[in-house]
Amino acid sequence: MQRLRLDLDPLRETLLLTLYARALDAKLPHPILGDTHSADIADAIDYDFAKLKVKPSLVCGTALRAKKLDEAVRTFVTDHPNAVVLDLGCGLDTRVFRCDPPAGVDWYDVDFPDIVELRPQFLPDRSLPIGADLTEPGWVDPLPRDRPVMIVAEGLLPFLPGDTFQRMTQELTAHFNTGELAINGYTRFAAWSMKYHPTIKAIGITAAQGFDDAHEPEKWSAGLTLADEQLLTRAPEVVDFPQPLRAVTRLMSHSTALSRQGTRILRYRF
Repeated sequence: MQRLRLDLDPLRETLLLTLYARALDAKLPHPILGDTHSADIADAIDYDFAKLKVKPSLVCGTALRAKKLDEAVRTFVTDHPNAVVLDLGCGLDTRVFRCDPPAGVDWYDVDFPDIVELRPQFLPDRSLPIGADLTEPGWVDPLPRDRPVMIVAEGLLPFLPGDTFQRMTQELTAHFNTGELAINGYTRFAAWSMKYHPTIKAIGITAAQGFDDAHEPEKWSAGLTLADEQLLTRAPEVVDFPQPLRAVTRLMSHSTALSRQGTRILRYRF
């Protein structure tokens, strides 16, 4: 099979990091997410994934946060079978296939135009593409306003500069009448320390954005109310983590403060 070489700048190259982590999870004896589509896509790309230095902690953390965000999306579209779903910064994620929404749901995969154009080369047509720079206003204007929306943003927060994520959230919640926002939240320390992680350092991205208090987005003038904070150190799936990661994670789970420095899933209503 001919493998495809991608020409990506460092920011866009981060999509390969999460793709590869999901692919490695899928090949484990006891996968957490089990995303075989991601494994197939990674196998079809001509890229030296070894340079990303992906460790078990990243594999397990990426798979677990994706699973929990998928669960939030599935619950929402079950309760709102006419919903709109926005997957922001989707990259080559296969969430629409994992969640398999009902026919009445309009699912939009949103990313840079050149990334959205890549998706049909690897994935069947199942969603509506939106090619947009999320830091620029106005891209949401053509979308329906009168239907409930699930907005999911995985791994996006640290890579948007300044208060861009806040302003984007304000625009989204002003456009839609009602809905939910689900993200994996980073504390300020976790976001700052990402730039020293071997995988991020290998790509050359400087990450910066995060917040400590899960209630902070309620102050963004976006009408958000915190509905749920999941500390993934306490998730039952930790039993499938390899040692010594499993033991370290269970130790962290006894401290709420330490658990928040790891992966947490935050869900807001508006």
